[in-house]
Amino acid sequence: MFKEKGEDMKTISTFQNKKVLVLGLARSGEAVARLLAKLGAIVTVNDGKPFEENPAAQALLTEGITVICGEHPVALLDEDFELMVKNPGIPYSNPMVVRAQEKGLPVWTEVELAYQVSEAPIIGITGSNGKTTTTTMIAEVLNAAGQSALLSGNIGFPASEVAPKATAADKLVMELSSFQLMGLDRFHPHVAVITNLMPTHLDYHGDFEAYVAAKWHIQDHMTAKDVLVLNFNQDLAKDLAQKTQASVLPFSTKEVVDGAYLQEGTLFFKGEAVMSASQLGVPGSHNIENALATIAVAKSYGVENAVIANVLSEFGGVKHRLQNLGKVDGVAFYNDSKSTNILATQKALSGFDNAQVVLIAGGLDRGNTFDALAPDVAGLKAMVVLGETAPKLTQLAESLDIPVYQAQTVASAVPQAFALAQEGDTVLLSPANASWDMYPNFEVRGDEFIAAVAALKEN
Repeated sequence: MFKEKGEDMKTISTFQNKKVLVLGLARSGEAVARLLAKLGAIVTVNDGKPFEENPAAQALLTEGITVICGEHPVALLDEDFELMVKNPGIPYSNPMVVRAQEKGLPVWTEVELAYQVSEAPIIGITGSNGKTTTTTMIAEVLNAAGQSALLSGNIGFPASEVAPKATAADKLVMELSSFQLMGLDRFHPHVAVITNLMPTHLDYHGDFEAYVAAKWHIQDHMTAKDVLVLNFNQDLAKDLAQKTQASVLPFSTKEVVDGAYLQEGTLFFKGEAVMSASQLGVPGSHNIENALATIAVAKSYGVENAVIANVLSEFGGVKHRLQNLGKVDGVAFYNDSKSTNILATQKALSGFDNAQVVLIAGGLDRGNTFDALAPDVAGLKAMVVLGETAPKLTQLAESLDIPVYQAQTVASAVPQAFALAQEGDTVLLSPANASWDMYPNFEVRGDEFIAAVAALKEN
């Protein structure tokens, strides 16, 4: 009874005439406010950005949704709301969230609402690293097999925007952050993947145990009929495997497991060779793990090995995440602007022969040293450094006898790096630093690299 043309969401009356507070806008908040209104809820949106600077709030107001902007008045919670749906990035220490919990209000994130209206089964992907690449790989493999996979979640397509349009014949392939997973109620994926678990976002969660607990919510409602894909390279995952009702399907690059694994340079699934690791379209040991997780999911849905091998061999990466931009005069270019810390650059370099790599690195100085990066950059052909950390990276390069050059921008670093390379070499943008000293975000930095490489091709 709430369907509109082109929408196939479940006809639920759960939210009819319920007062719901949507806390925080951005794209997902805007989507969830509209979805709740369609479901018959009485929606109030509260966002910190002033109304005159808030196009999303202005649009929602014209659609008859109450908006309160410019502040977060805790007294608003004195109204008889029955549910809060908050932006995942808003911490639970926020006074509005604290007050909601004191009043016993359920506090959800939008993925819970998406689950409740979705006709399509959900494949949920979370983890510390590799989420976006794995999510994209899974969707591309399933689509190539004719199984209609729709990207959603933390990958840039709000779940509450995609779910209403999905049919029972589709699959929602949903990237999920730890922040999103803390706001669940009945969320139940048929297949879930945890790529790995590393100490990240501890400023939000407080400690690693709380972070792991947030990630582990993905399997709260899974049963033995559901499949949970875990990374058995980690002892932590092996321990967690004993604590779920789901059917665990492991993957590993270190040992033969009853699932997907790497053995003598070949990717296998339960004794069956799927493809050679050297065929993967994206380099690096971490991408072998991402591919194994993808294989585990694909085989759960009966996808043929030839389809998997074809898609993964042609996979060019995700934009700004070790993205293959092709070659200029035999020199390969990779955009890894998303590498905003040392660990990410270490992973990127693991896929290359350093003697044939010119690395472009540098950015915001957060006060750290780069000693941990030394073993990973040793033997590089050259480095081109920029940004606030250029002096520190210069010192590192000189201590390892790596030729090092300064650049003022990413755009000027590209022709410098190209001049240092020869046929068979790789120019890799993997900054090991955040972008904010020079660029608004890593996407803008990466886009400048893409444009500079395109200019080289034209010339």
